Amino acid sequence: ADMGAKLLYFFLTSALLAYYIYTPLPEEIDEPWKVMLLSAGFRTLGHVAEVLDQLGLKSYMETLMLVPFAEYIPPTSDENVTVTDTEFSDVPVRLYLPRKAAAGLRRAVIYFHGGGWSVGQAGMKAYDHLTRMTSHRLNAVVVSVDYRLAPKYHFPVQFEDVYSVTKFFLQSSILSQYGVDPDRVCVAGDSAGGNLAAAVAQQLLEDAEVKNKLKVQALIYPALQTLDLNLPAYQDNENKPILPRSLMVKFWSAYFTSDPSLTEAMAANRHVPPESSHLFQFVNWSSLLPDEMKKDHVYTAPTYGSPELAQKYPGFLDPRAAPLLASDARLRRLPLTYVLTCEHDVLRDDGVMYARRLRDVGVPVVHDHAKDAFHGAMMFVLSPDLVVGHRLLNRYMEWLDENL
Repeated sequence: ADMGAKLLYFFLTSALLAYYIYTPLPEEIDEPWKVMLLSAGFRTLGHVAEVLDQLGLKSYMETLMLVPFAEYIPPTSDENVTVTDTEFSDVPVRLYLPRKAAAGLRRAVIYFHGGGWSVGQAGMKAYDHLTRMTSHRLNAVVVSVDYRLAPKYHFPVQFEDVYSVTKFFLQSSILSQYGVDPDRVCVAGDSAGGNLAAAVAQQLLEDAEVKNKLKVQALIYPALQTLDLNLPAYQDNENKPILPRSLMVKFWSAYFTSDPSLTEAMAANRHVPPESSHLFQFVNWSSLLPDEMKKDHVYTAPTYGSPELAQKYPGFLDPRAAPLLASDARLRRLPLTYVLTCEHDVLRDDGVMYARRLRDVGVPVVHDHAKDAFHGAMMFVLSPDLVVGHRLLNRYMEWLDENL
């Protein structure tokens, strides 16, 4: 009987585990079991974070921070690249300098990592791999920025950190110190880092002190707007792997404040006050999305919230936090732009609408849309080793190599 009980326990546990791990995935997603395991790991972490948060033991974001700590790699040079941790303008950066001789001046990439402005770091295994590879393959100087994170720091601190690093690096004296061509510098980032890259590129246009201009910006599944968190992408991908809508809402609200009333208002999509109604034209998906992304969604007028939240936390209406809110006149002056979006991603429409608005004002844009990918896919080339991750990474690298 003891053996029978053990067997029963084993089958029940296995069934429960299988039920937990099994996530119905869109059929175009490759290597579904790898993606399911990945997704289950993130979901588990999310559940643990919720419980610890409700018990008052650890804030939700503090628990999520355990991932980058577990994945941290100290600055390690290899035969191709010299890697050091240093500071630019009092902000910690990880610097990658190629070892092979350059025929002339080098290119440079300033990279901002993702993680919802709350988690992640330049030294995470996946980011170290990406930035090291960029430096080696492009024979480029790469500056990966460790900006300060929420919930300890809120907007505009994250933006100001990456902006001051970029501005510092673009000084002619610093560029020449590292042998960088002033006409071949790029800002790039993924997710929240893509948000920061877009915001930095916009802000540089307004800054008379910056003489050297960016050649390109590369935005990898960026978060670009805070106004409408019920876009078709948010509805269609509410529970897709890695970045469910509930987590994106947490990330957005934590960027501005630890006050749960903003999280609640954003979750209900009623956080924008009526006096900001003019901003909705910039994120009106009914005019900015192609038909195949509208599917059977019908555009409805926004539901407005109370003015108090916007008065307390004006950041969520600031183009430095939501680059899609910039005027056409401002967008018109942006450099050549690369945008990667993934079909199965709550942030899909942000990138699609930005690419469309940039094209409409005459900015040259290359928009890669991955129909078989989900949020974060490009970073999964180590563990799990996803075919789609390698494809997106190679596409991004090739584009940079050709255009920077």
